Amino acid sequence: MADVQNIPAGATTTGSIAVAAESTVATRMSAPPSFDVADFPVPHGREEEWRFTPLERLKGLHDGSATADGAIKAEVDAPEGVTVEAVGRDDARVGKAGTPVDRVAAQAYSAFEKATVISVPKDAVLAEPVRVRLHGEGGTTFGHTVFDIGAFAEAVIVVDHTGDGVRAANVDILVGDGAKVTFVSVQDWDRTAVHTSQHNALLGRDASLKSVVITFGGDLVRIHPRVNYGAQGGEAEFYGLYFTDAGQHQEHRLFVDHSVPNCRSHVTYKGALQGDDAHAVWIGDVLIQKAAEGTDTYELNRNLVLTDGARVDSVPNLEIETGEIVGAGHASATGRFDDEQLFYLMSRGVPADLARRLVVRGFFAELVQQIGVAELEERLITKIEEELEASV
Repeated sequence: MADVQNIPAGATTTGSIAVAAESTVATRMSAPPSFDVADFPVPHGREEEWRFTPLERLKGLHDGSATADGAIKAEVDAPEGVTVEAVGRDDARVGKAGTPVDRVAAQAYSAFEKATVISVPKDAVLAEPVRVRLHGEGGTTFGHTVFDIGAFAEAVIVVDHTGDGVRAANVDILVGDGAKVTFVSVQDWDRTAVHTSQHNALLGRDASLKSVVITFGGDLVRIHPRVNYGAQGGEAEFYGLYFTDAGQHQEHRLFVDHSVPNCRSHVTYKGALQGDDAHAVWIGDVLIQKAAEGTDTYELNRNLVLTDGARVDSVPNLEIETGEIVGAGHASATGRFDDEQLFYLMSRGVPADLARRLVVRGFFAELVQQIGVAELEERLITKIEEELEASV
């Protein structure tokens, strides 16, 4: 075992701006995974998986009082050869990638009417991305989407969330043997929206997944990416970018379950925060089971606090049950604006506002470049510029 970095429990930056902490049990939950919402107690906010989430802002998703009274406009742009189906809960592909791990995800599974299955055939190499646009039109909606990627196929998938409403959904990503998938989920909701989603990925032998989660909008957004390895040789990369404004709660909770030998995972999430009561939460759980010899894993979370009044909770968790691994480590860092970088740029004639933008763009550049879709990368850079303009 090599390169294990520990974050001291309760390490705190200046004042109450940000907190980094490490719990002792990465997989501790109040109830085991289940498709049945009745198997989960109603959370009260003291549970490990809910302790950072303002339950009163979930609009009843957590206690069963939310009803499917809303509408969401869904559009799918599927390249040639890709099929789109509406299926029932009894379809074998629905739920194959993973089981709900909290009451809201189970509620979403129990409440959807038809699941959408988008399939990429074996050996297909898509020249254009699969694009899914979901536009909330108010009220509460539930959903379930399955992306079924055949063996040795290559695909880029972009799911774009806009509009308003309350949305709880599950996403399954089935990556066949030798397949390569980039999955991008953009949360660009209106300011009052609520969105919770569990992303489940199941990787076949020598399969690779790149997950990119981008969060800007919403009043409360809670995304839970998870990956399971079905065979040896799987590789998962998780990237995340979030920009949290005054009053927003943005929470990203990852779980990587290394249960088979010779697989790899890498996690990099970065966030910027500004304004009073801006609150970002990042939970990174990695479990290396006893059978998972030859595992190589690393996770990193970095946060840039732009103003007073913002708060970050960053919790990296790493459990290792075998010493026969290539490497395992994690790191978490939260800080204010780098005055030295600003001074360097301003001393060379760069105006303060422009210097500030350049520093933030540089902070996020690594993640934006991972998307691989030029027009989406440009859109995100523009969005970051708009966020910075609003704070001036």
